[in-house]
Amino acid sequence: MTWIAALPLTNESNCNLIIGEGTIIGHLNHIYATGEIIIGKNVLTADKVYISDNLHKYEDVNIPVMHQGIRQLSKVKIGDGSWIGENVCVMGASIGRNCIIGANSVVTKDIPDYCVAVGSPARIIKKYNITLQKWEKV
Repeated sequence: MTWIAALPLTNESNCNLIIGEGTIIGHLNHIYATGEIIIGKNVLTADKVYISDNLHKYEDVNIPVMHQGIRQLSKVKIGDGSWIGENVCVMGASIGRNCIIGANSVVTKDIPDYCVAVGSPARIIKKYNITLQKWEKV
């Protein structure tokens, strides 16, 4: 079962979750927009992927986290043709076109077009060189 929701819990004026044509969402994905998440065309997500533009607040140590409300992060956009690996978390960051995000990665900063990123936090390890028409290590 996959959980997909778009609820303006942070009082954003617009709350959008857009999933492009040809995109395949894996099993047990959790996609939750309180502002805006756009997943492009022909994106592939593996199983157990988490994509969110928000986090629970946790500033007051005297109140349980679940009772502190939601904090809005940046909008999330995943570019056309990207592949998001198993157990990846994308939180308040965008991923460019035709990117690969390796299994178990945590994406908290934007990844530009044509990159391979891995790790926690995710870092770019390869980038496609358009001039030379090949992938290069970073």
